[in-house]
Amino acid sequence: MIANPKYLSLAELEAGLEHVRQSPQDGGVLVLIVRRPQTDERESLEQAELDLNEGLVGDNWKVRGSSRTGDGSAHPEMQLTLMNSRLISLIAQEQEHWALAGDQLFVDLDLSVRNVPPGTQLALGSAVIEVTGQPHTGCQKFAGRFGPDALKFINSPLGRQLQLRGINARVVQSGVIRVGDGVKKI
Repeated sequence: MIANPKYLSLAELEAGLEHVRQSPQDGGVLVLIVRRPQTDERESLEQAELDLNEGLVGDNWKVRGSSRTGDGSAHPEMQLTLMNSRLISLIAQEQEHWALAGDQLFVDLDLSVRNVPPGTQLALGSAVIEVTGQPHTGCQKFAGRFGPDALKFINSPLGRQLQLRGINARVVQSGVIRVGDGVKKI
């Protein structure tokens, strides 16, 4: 696993927020695809398949399960996690550290509640995904990888409004996605 980046202070994170807030609102770009074949393993991909039942094909979402379901099975509204590429660039500082966040899709798109509320559909490549209402929040793993101030920053009231930690989504149309694909609200 890649070593953790230098932790930024809350002031440094807040200073970079304006750039994050300038993310495109309607048409963005898929910047990075990361598959998690096993816990704490990451594979950066140029191309991937999104499947109605599997989510990101080859990812451990389905076998890992979820603490948010009664039986511990995979949560159907948490197939995919998306994070704003400008935000992770700020927090992680170098793209080689982005995968530490644990998200699968990094997009240059405004992921705020106002811009992509639950039910919003996004087209990327030949696939379509739908934003779900399942919150995506920072945890101790995130703090350990990016620092306690990063956790405070993303979990603050403003951080939650802007969904700085990212969003959960599910696949509604299977398809192939590639780094560089447009991400468009439909």
